[in-house]
Amino acid sequence: MQKSELSKKHYCDFVGSLPSNTKDPNKQYHDTQYGFYLKSDTELFQRLVWEINQAGLNWTTILNKKDNFNKAFDGFDIQKVAKYDQNKVDQLLLEKGIIRHRLKIQAAIYNANAIIGIQEEFGSFSSFLSQHKALDLPQWVKLFKKHFKFVGPQIVQEFLNSTGYLDNPHARSCSIYQKVELHNAK
Repeated sequence: MQKSELSKKHYCDFVGSLPSNTKDPNKQYHDTQYGFYLKSDTELFQRLVWEINQAGLNWTTILNKKDNFNKAFDGFDIQKVAKYDQNKVDQLLLEKGIIRHRLKIQAAIYNANAIIGIQEEFGSFSSFLSQHKALDLPQWVKLFKKHFKFVGPQIVQEFLNSTGYLDNPHARSCSIYQKVELHNAK
């Protein structure tokens, strides 16, 4: 299921419709990661790369490839990714375990460098996001387009939802809703 399809049916409804014994990675992700506030710049960068790579694809594909992404992108070490050269891009384009899309790979490198600039100005990517938390979605999109590559409205919204920087993305009827609210209030 693509996230565009998920927007028609809330992600919580989709996950709630899965059998209780499912091995679908969306269940674990939804229940333990989606919407939980992230403060680690490494984890935020990882989630941004995942969201960019999901564009036009099935979210389950990204979840199934997350370990491969982690290995291929050096644990999402922002400093390392920022220094990737053309040889590394060529190597990643041959890596079968990730999405082999030149523009998405180049966006990861560009965005790592952008995050380094943000860290220098704001102290951390997390602080930058927190300082802009009052923005509405169109303002967030404008801000992201100013700083990053390969970020459209849906990517920005899903990134902010999944990392806890927009109000709780879970449906109020979702069993995880309260858990996310409590976690994010800390």
